[in-house]
Amino acid sequence: MEWIDSMSANPRYDNEAEPRAMRLGEILVREGKLSPRDLDQALQAQAQMGDLFGRVLVRLGLLSETDVAHALSAQLGIEMVGASAFPEEPLDLPQLQPDYLLTHAILPLSLTDGRLRVAMAVPQDAFLNKALALSTGYGIEPVLALESELHVALERLYVEEEVEDDEDEGFAAGVLGGDSEFVEHLKDLASEAPVIRMVNQIISRVIDLRASDIHIEPFEDGLHVRYRVDGVLQDAERAELALAPAVTSRIKLMAHLNIAERRLPQDGRVKTRVKGHELDLRVSTLPTVHGESVVMRVLDRASIKLDLATMGFEADTLARYRKLIERPHGILLMTGPTGSGKTTTLYASLAKLDSGSLKILTVEDPVEYQLQGVNQVQVQTQIGMSFAHALRSILRQDPDIIMIGEMRDSETAQIAVQAALTGHLVLSTLHTNTAVGAVIRLEDMGVERYLITSSVNGVLAQRLVRTLCPACKRPEDMSDAAIERSGLARFLPEGSRTVQVASGCAECKHTGYRGRSAIHELFVMDEAAHEAILAGADSTTLHQVARRGGMLTLYEDGLRKVAAGVTSLEEVLRVTQDQIDA
Repeated sequence: MEWIDSMSANPRYDNEAEPRAMRLGEILVREGKLSPRDLDQALQAQAQMGDLFGRVLVRLGLLSETDVAHALSAQLGIEMVGASAFPEEPLDLPQLQPDYLLTHAILPLSLTDGRLRVAMAVPQDAFLNKALALSTGYGIEPVLALESELHVALERLYVEEEVEDDEDEGFAAGVLGGDSEFVEHLKDLASEAPVIRMVNQIISRVIDLRASDIHIEPFEDGLHVRYRVDGVLQDAERAELALAPAVTSRIKLMAHLNIAERRLPQDGRVKTRVKGHELDLRVSTLPTVHGESVVMRVLDRASIKLDLATMGFEADTLARYRKLIERPHGILLMTGPTGSGKTTTLYASLAKLDSGSLKILTVEDPVEYQLQGVNQVQVQTQIGMSFAHALRSILRQDPDIIMIGEMRDSETAQIAVQAALTGHLVLSTLHTNTAVGAVIRLEDMGVERYLITSSVNGVLAQRLVRTLCPACKRPEDMSDAAIERSGLARFLPEGSRTVQVASGCAECKHTGYRGRSAIHELFVMDEAAHEAILAGADSTTLHQVARRGGMLTLYEDGLRKVAAGVTSLEEVLRVTQDQIDA
């Protein structure tokens, strides 16, 4: 097949006497961004769509917009600029109408010595460059920018906020409180190209941002979109409130939810391919005053690393934890709040075990990642398939190792204890703040103390802290008083007062952090702990017993990462503030 590429059109290469420039597809294949098979698929799709080749690649989910733009910049020899180069105020160019700029994704950047520097999504368009030169009377210096970033900037600079007319207000009111006759209208709206494009753009940004969750929230001033990046929510774009029903309906259709039900919460799932990544989105809708709030938890199968050695464990903690998962029977618990990486650590623990010689069964809600050689069961409460019901059934499947997604009730806890006492290794999670808090939680769930001491091997509490951006982190000396007050003195090299702090750069989007690592608190049930539990020790006493047995708290484990330059003291304090006085 001929390597047709409509994005490579450039008048510089029209002269047949000159050597042929590399096509965009050739560049992407050479750089390993695109396989020859995907290239053929994209060329066939382009023939049907009739769109620019780069846009086809993005729409098919084969590449990100950024990857295509970098390749196009190299192909054309044209500089690429980011949003940081865009002006704060629009240039005074009365010859160029805002509608024209919006339609063609053109953003004037600066005017110097009769040359107009312009950011364009398609800078190789000779006709567009000529039209700009004729209408302004200036020489045109085109540079390349991402189309999505251009649209955001153009909306900010050139589109005035208009007061919604009565028709729009009536539309919004009808959507938020209308009758079932509106459902067909919603389906039509959700199927319109602008809505589909908007939802696809919202989802596709998670790859570039490395986001774990998407929050789409209707408020009085509009539809807010926020992304959780490294555990912290970041504001993104905002759309008109009138678009909320259409956007929500589009997501509901993708997740196979009831589009007519707008009064009750719903849960669903979307499987999609975005920029070469297989994404699994867990969708949750919740009715609010101004419409339905939608949260999508992003599960990127390509990015998960099921390797305990790379998950932030300190060497001594990892060695003790591995001994626990290698025991033939007993209960090993993971504790922490939602989003602290408990399930991922459990998956990594299971991946470490030999599924070829061991029968491993899991009961989860939902099954987040599929593991090779592991039998995974999905909880379905709507048909009575609860954790406890599934657990009773899988005990008859002759398992060696059982993983329970979460101990939610007394019945599940009791069955897990009985399974541990009858020769099974049971891994599970609990929502408690500390490792020793898991013991008190089991007591609250009705498990007798003597059963806890007989069945529980250990508890691992976990949190995720943001790691400092390697490109911009900088050293800073702390005062002796600050070191003593924070407790860092025991972890820093003797005589050292230097730690790494967050700075901020383009690599980390000026946050100072990039990625996350785990900090841990491992409570191993030894003889002293058994005696304390049987004596009816409360949480504080049990915590003291664990400390005497060598347990480091979450805060102390975080301080080790501060001393090693992995994260900052401020970040550890943010995550473990409730642990410091424990």
